[in-house]
Amino acid sequence: MIEELAVVVKIENQQVWVTSSSNSACGGCQQKASCTTNALGSVLKKKLVPVDCDIQIKTGDEVIIAIDESLLLRASLLLYLVPLIALFLGAGVANWVLVSETPNLDLWIACSALLSFLLSLWLINRAQSLLILNYYARPVVLRKI
Repeated sequence: MIEELAVVVKIENQQVWVTSSSNSACGGCQQKASCTTNALGSVLKKKLVPVDCDIQIKTGDEVIIAIDESLLLRASLLLYLVPLIALFLGAGVANWVLVSETPNLDLWIACSALLSFLLSLWLINRAQSLLILNYYARPVVLRKI
């Protein structure tokens, strides 16, 4: 499990909205203005994330949230490798099917690759919306600090 410290912002039913806790390591640094870690942290800190919760907590509590790393790995493989493979397969099939005398052959191959890439993204999205694939890595609250 990948764990992170967060602060509870609001509570609705069994769902809790959290934001990233401030990082104390960046608090006293002299290079704070030019640090990319501080810039990214300030942007991410403002984002609210919905988290499932089964324990009794209230607004303002610090909690440890976690995401299952195997589910996260499978989701990243699905969302990165499948479209990439589709891109190369689309280009390969177009190159194999079309004859070399076809005008604008490279353009047809590029369009086929792009079309197969977009089609794979649409199919992944459609499969997830129909709950055929359930690779949504939803964080959960492990414990209250």
